[in-house]
Amino acid sequence: MQPQTSVSLKNTEFPETAALKRYLVRAGTLTLIGCMYLVLPLSPLLASVVFFRRKYVVHYWGTLKKMLIHIQALSEGPVHHYLQDVVGRQTSVPAEIRGSCTQCGNCCLDKRCVFLEKTADDKYLCGIYHSPLRRFSNCGSFPLSAHDIERYDCPGYEVVREVPIHWVPRPVAAE
Repeated sequence: MQPQTSVSLKNTEFPETAALKRYLVRAGTLTLIGCMYLVLPLSPLLASVVFFRRKYVVHYWGTLKKMLIHIQALSEGPVHHYLQDVVGRQTSVPAEIRGSCTQCGNCCLDKRCVFLEKTADDKYLCGIYHSPLRRFSNCGSFPLSAHDIERYDCPGYEVVREVPIHWVPRPVAAE
C-alpha cells in the first residue's frame, strides 16, 4: 500500500505580483513580435484590408520592406511599453502633460512607422489616424509619461512639474 501524499500551499512562495507582471509583459512582447515576423509576408494584404487602403498591396515589396523596419522598431521597446503601461494601466502618470502635435514624426517609431506619410519638409501625418483601430494602439496613448516624451525627443509636449506654493501670511497693520 502506498502512503498518501498531500500538497500544502502554506509554505509555498508565490512570485510577487510585480515580478509576475514583468514576466507576463516580457512573454507577451516576445510572442507578439514573433507573430508579426510569422505573418510578415501577409502584412501588406492584411493592412490593406484592415485600413481600407489598397496602396499597401499595390506597392507590396515597398510595404513589406517598411513593415520589416516597423517590426524591428517595435521590438526596441514600444510593444513592451504598450503591454506594461497602456494595457497594464500605468499608475505613475504625471499630473499634466501640455502641448500639441507638431507633426515631426518622432513619436512614430522615430519616423520608422509603416503608416507614417510625409506631407512636406519635416512634416508627417499618420496614414491610419482616422481608423477606429488606432485608439487600441500605442499611438493612441502618446504621450503617457515624461519617458515617452524623452524617448522620442518630442518637441511638442512637455510634462508640467508641480511646484509647491509657499504662502506666508503677513501681519495686518493697525490703522
